[in-house]
Amino acid sequence: MEQAGPRPRDTHGFPGTGIPDMGKAAVRVPPQPRAAEVSRERDRERDRACDRERDRGAVAAGGSARGEHTHSEPPLPGTGAARPVVQRASVRGQVLDALRTALVAGELVPGEVYSAPVLGERFGVSATPVREAMQQLALEGAVEVVPNRGFRVVERGARELAELAEIRGLIEVPVMLRLARTVSARQWTELRPLAEASVRAASTGCRATYAETDRAFHRAVLALAGNEQLVRIADDLHRRAQWPLVGGPVSRGHADLLADAAEHTALLDALIAQDLVVVQSLVREHFTGG
Repeated sequence: MEQAGPRPRDTHGFPGTGIPDMGKAAVRVPPQPRAAEVSRERDRERDRACDRERDRGAVAAGGSARGEHTHSEPPLPGTGAARPVVQRASVRGQVLDALRTALVAGELVPGEVYSAPVLGERFGVSATPVREAMQQLALEGAVEVVPNRGFRVVERGARELAELAEIRGLIEVPVMLRLARTVSARQWTELRPLAEASVRAASTGCRATYAETDRAFHRAVLALAGNEQLVRIADDLHRRAQWPLVGGPVSRGHADLLADAAEHTALLDALIAQDLVVVQSLVREHFTGG
């Protein structure tokens, strides 16, 4: 029986991602990383984004984008930095988290178009999980699809931010006032570590780091209402409110972030004291401040 010759080399694998080349005769699936390892890698990528934000100071707008073509693209987030290693487990989810971090940090510039192939090169994966992640961001309103070009980062103005603050106030203020009447001081005290964590994050001056702790505190407060849909909707609005404005500063300074974080501690104090007037005032001011 004639022995078949060697199969031609498949060049469509995804080196550096842990995703096996399906064109090979024997597929060997690497061990899946544990959840803790995936979480640590996501944290490292966020820290790298923060380092780039501090070193850069401000993001240059770059040249005009050419979408799915890989030439004349805006500067890639993290150009010149070590490329993050994306694990095989939940590739799409990790890419989505990294893109959200880049949005908050201002590395994805409003108005610019980014192509999936170029972003895929940045993360060491194929264009497919990047497109899937960007489609999710499109559903969230962060980007819009540009046919045959890529995804444009949505340009947001002060009016949209004010509208988001109004909606958040309509949803969260009544809930927090009700919780102030019904939740015990002991339960509020248990949230103190989250408020303190947001202060520590604010002290780094990194908007992406602070954004995560900010949302975590608000989720924990609203979770006491026992309404999962409320928490999910409020968190989505909160995330959208954290995206940078067109023409605004890419990153808020230490003083701004620290002032915002200090309101978490003040809010807990007012909730423990059941001071409804102060609770309502703090929440509305907190939303207006971004």
